[in-house]
Amino acid sequence: MENHTRKWHSSSYSGGDGADCVEIATGHPAAVPVRDSKNPYGPELSFRADAWTAFVESLRRGGVSGPGGR
Repeated sequence: MENHTRKWHSSSYSGGDGADCVEIATGHPAAVPVRDSKNPYGPELSFRADAWTAFVESLRRGGVSGPGGR
C-alpha cells in the first residue's frame, strides 16, 4: 500500500496541529509503519507489530529514558 493511501494517526498528546509528530498507520496486522508528520511523502520506518506494542507499553510504564539510558 502506498504511503499517501494509508490512514495515518498521531497521538492525542501531540497538540493537534500535526507539526513535530510521529504518525503511525493502522490496519496492518504484521507491521506498524511510522513516519514524520512534517514530511508525509518522505521515508517511513516499519516495525514488527509485536515490537511496536512492546515499545509503546514500555513508554506507558515509564521504562524508556533519554539518550544513553539516562
